[in-house]
Amino acid sequence: MSTAILWPTFALVLLIFVVLVMLATQRFRHVRAHPPRAENIATSTAAKAYFEPIEPPANNLANLFEMPVLYFALVPLLLLFRHAGHFEVLLAWIYVALRLAHSLVHIGRGKVTARFIVYLASCVVLGVMWAAFAIHMVSTSIALANQGAL
Repeated sequence: MSTAILWPTFALVLLIFVVLVMLATQRFRHVRAHPPRAENIATSTAAKAYFEPIEPPANNLANLFEMPVLYFALVPLLLLFRHAGHFEVLLAWIYVALRLAHSLVHIGRGKVTARFIVYLASCVVLGVMWAAFAIHMVSTSIALANQGAL
């Protein structure tokens, strides 16, 4: 069983932690430079307004726990069913590269259009990964059923 699929997975986990550290660093700097008053953090709306100048890393971190959840769910299935081949590993690296590009554009306050294109491309790659796995599972099931019918 190939575990090469774990390397892009580790890279995606590293990206998530890097964004988390960036977020924490920016928030600590913001709090030091602009000490909050009680009303700044009294409600979630007030806290959001207080942290609004440094919101891109927080938004990106939240985004890294949306669609990537489907990636993190797929990887163990690929390993379990021994379907983490070269094609899946290549797609995983492409997916992670697109997520990195999305994070760079998102945190760098890049254009919404560019961010959307990279995001959409990552969703398409993830969809192809899931479709390939589904096709593999269906074809394996059919092959097993045909063997049992012989």
